Amino acid sequence: MSKQGLPVLASECCTPLIAEPIAEDEAAEMARVFKALGDPIRLRLLSLIGAHESGRQVGDGVCVCELTGAFAVTAPTISHHLKVLREAGLIDSQRRGTWVYYWIIPATLKRLTSVLALPETLVADAR
Repeated sequence: MSKQGLPVLASECCTPLIAEPIAEDEAAEMARVFKALGDPIRLRLLSLIGAHESGRQVGDGVCVCELTGAFAVTAPTISHHLKVLREAGLIDSQRRGTWVYYWIIPATLKRLTSVLALPETLVADAR
């Protein structure tokens, strides 16, 4: 018997959506951001910037001199990783004299958390 002739039966494996899934273009953009976070140095850099009060203030920032000492890699390597985070839209920066100051972009972090957040009904069910 061909598959076309088989009746379609209701199955528990095909449950309805309970929330709006991420759109294809948004998924491509967020994948780029997650890829930037896929390196331990970049993840730590983002964490260090966010751990500073001034790193959470747009336009204020953490001096790169406060970041480089936390790693056993060269300053150019740190600069490369900061550039990747900047290009992914996770952080922004401003040069002030000799030093560059970095801060987190809250809107990008909010988008990341919205992708990862479970619908409230699932959170309640997990408890």
